[in-house]
Amino acid sequence: MANPKRKQSKRRSALRRAANAFKAPQFARDADGSLVRPHRVNPKTGMYRGRQVLDVEV
Repeated sequence: MANPKRKQSKRRSALRRAANAFKAPQFARDADGSLVRPHRVNPKTGMYRGRQVLDVEV
């Protein structure tokens, strides 16, 4: 079985972990101007791609 030739440095491990860090979610403007996640139903209005897909009670 293959073994590493040298110990991986702390800096190299930290750089690898930093590349996998969570990113802030992206937002898009809806037709009414509210911010929503792309490719998802707007929870406030129930609209998706210009169509009413959920009945939202006010």
